[in-house]
Amino acid sequence: MSYHNPYTPPRKSATFDDYTLAEIRRAAATGIYDIRGAGTKRKVPHFDDLLFLGASISRYPLEGYREKCDTTVVLGSRFAKKPITLKTPITIAGMSFGALSGNAKEALGRGATIAGTSTTTGDGGMTDEERGHSQTLVYQYLPSRYGMNPKDLRRADAIEVVVGQGAKPGGGGMLLGQKISDRVANMRNLPKGIDQRSACRHPDWTGPDDLEIKIMELREITDWEKPIYVKIGGARPYYDTALAVKAGADVVVLDGMQGGTAATQDVFIENVGMPTLACIRPAAQALQELGMHRKVQLIVSGGIRSGADVAKALALGADAVAIGTAALVAIGDNDPHWEAEYQKLGSTAGAYDDWHEGKDPAGITTQDPELSKRLDPVVAGRRLANYLKVMTLEAQTIARACGKNHLHNLEPEDLVALTIEASAMAQVPLAGTNWIPGKGGY
Repeated sequence: MSYHNPYTPPRKSATFDDYTLAEIRRAAATGIYDIRGAGTKRKVPHFDDLLFLGASISRYPLEGYREKCDTTVVLGSRFAKKPITLKTPITIAGMSFGALSGNAKEALGRGATIAGTSTTTGDGGMTDEERGHSQTLVYQYLPSRYGMNPKDLRRADAIEVVVGQGAKPGGGGMLLGQKISDRVANMRNLPKGIDQRSACRHPDWTGPDDLEIKIMELREITDWEKPIYVKIGGARPYYDTALAVKAGADVVVLDGMQGGTAATQDVFIENVGMPTLACIRPAAQALQELGMHRKVQLIVSGGIRSGADVAKALALGADAVAIGTAALVAIGDNDPHWEAEYQKLGSTAGAYDDWHEGKDPAGITTQDPELSKRLDPVVAGRRLANYLKVMTLEAQTIARACGKNHLHNLEPEDLVALTIEASAMAQVPLAGTNWIPGKGGY
């Protein structure tokens, strides 16, 4: 005879939670895997698990109103005739016209220009609006080669060869047919309204030797003027960074798994790659061992949200950071103002699940002309500039508190970790000890 204890409520499984059960039922009913945009939604060790050690007696702080803390960064000084100088080490990551509306791309260019930083094209080519409103524009050279042409390579201020992306290292992306408008189809030489899958690797090279040849081709096309970036997904950052440097990169862009994507398989986003926090120190170590730290610049992306995140990334060895998701939120995406319309889509503000389907009520991740009109690129650009300004000021505030007169003077010695996992990943001591897992101490 079974007996149910009336004092004990039914207990659900931590392994088979409500979301997991729903996904099993969805897969069983449809026979297809789940596609979505944005980045991982699982909790992983991140910058929140680190704290700065401000100055007191053993360290001397800077006076915020009278002593300067520099934020400038020069990118591409290794080989390029025309390296890029930015006022802030916070750049805008690659997001394509196709994934984003034309107004959104214009807003990103306007905001970055006001702030004195760069923006990046993303897959699918360069639009005249984006080039026209971006003082400094990085052109992404992706495996798909959509929209790629020598004219636009020369119009760019830098070229970013994309090998991998944090949300899907080793995998290609998706752009659903709802977003393949006439203009997007023409730029990418694709049929309108048909789902498009981007390739996972470049068609004309299979390893670092071929990458070196490709970088030389790009330098010849651009008369050695443009800095050449190589973007890698956070999987094997030590070796990938070293090989990118040996292939001739001026800049390495390192993207952790919190980085977003226009769309790919959910199982990929949640189960492939490494947290951004785990990627930075191995990449910096590779640069240091090659004698290239600060000579080949390291840009880190994936989950950067605040000036504190910026300062922590730089303290761990980065020269600059790139933001994507945060930039879209700054210009108005997933705003609670549109909550009623997000509810109609079966989503909610902050869930980001509308990104890949082209129905974004905010007019940002869409190609619907009526929705796109909702975004004023001038107003949105100012919002982005404000956000970048605040992030820069926050990073400066922390650097001054640590006694540093340049953001690049921040170092691992300024940090401690709150958890054993973060301590091991960032290779900084657990707070209150000098112990780093695997490195000794007490």
